Amino acid sequence: MKTKIWLAMLAIYLIWGSTYLGIRFAIETIPPFLSAAIRFLISSIIILSWRKLAGDPWPTARQWRDAAIVGLLLLVGGNGLVSYAEMTLPSGVAALVVGSVPLWLTLFEALRRGGIKPGWQTLAGLVVGFGGIFLLVGPNQFGGSLHLEPIGTMAIISATILWALGSIYSKNADMPASTILWTGMEMTAGTVGLFAMSALNGEFARFNLLAVSTRSWLGLLYLITFGSLIAFVSYAWLLRNAPIALIATYAYVNPVVAIFLGAWLASEVVTARILIAATIIIGSVILINFSRQAQVIQQEEVTTPIAD
Repeated sequence: MKTKIWLAMLAIYLIWGSTYLGIRFAIETIPPFLSAAIRFLISSIIILSWRKLAGDPWPTARQWRDAAIVGLLLLVGGNGLVSYAEMTLPSGVAALVVGSVPLWLTLFEALRRGGIKPGWQTLAGLVVGFGGIFLLVGPNQFGGSLHLEPIGTMAIISATILWALGSIYSKNADMPASTILWTGMEMTAGTVGLFAMSALNGEFARFNLLAVSTRSWLGLLYLITFGSLIAFVSYAWLLRNAPIALIATYAYVNPVVAIFLGAWLASEVVTARILIAATIIIGSVILINFSRQAQVIQQEEVTTPIAD
């Protein structure tokens, strides 16, 4: 069992960390919302067909309603906005900001009626973590050559907020017994929303099928097979077989993998400012997770990654 757990963890460490680069390659010649819509359309068809053949009971109307809410928040608000943001932001920077999702989860959970109130270590982690985000995306008064485009910056921060809200809502959602079926339902709802966003963004008019590069097709294929199928299935299995504290460590590893791959394969510049911000943000997430364990929190938090 331990071997299977670590193989699954390795999958979400490396694959989800690499999906940010996959997104960057896909959106080079495929519009961002459209590329995400195609990705989740194909993935949802495969997953729902698989679970139907496996004999899973078909979801109820209420389960579809909750899946639609979560899917729109996570996949349209989360993944869709990440794809849009990467039109102007380096993939490593996008992954680093997304790695701050546990900060928003902790903050919203504290503000929620009946939610878990943070201790001093958690509060310290929140202050330090949001300070790291400000260092990364704030004004360039700290010097250096890092200049982030404002719309892309707002999009990636909005993505983390919407992902956290969707994760919190899903805690009390009416879910089917199969976590994998639930994932397929979210993808179905997300697909509809992403196609709608693509239409509103004028992407259908701009899209030229013949102009899509081989690298974009390969990036999209990687996102479908590895990001949406292998990694998602691994994550769903881990939720039932591994401690949530172990699963949550993906938030530390994914940004590091994304920054390394972006620099190696896409020639993205890694500045001292990015490295300092990465250390601060990842350190704050580690501090918050350890403080949760110290409080022996029994209530599990949903921490599914955006780029999946």
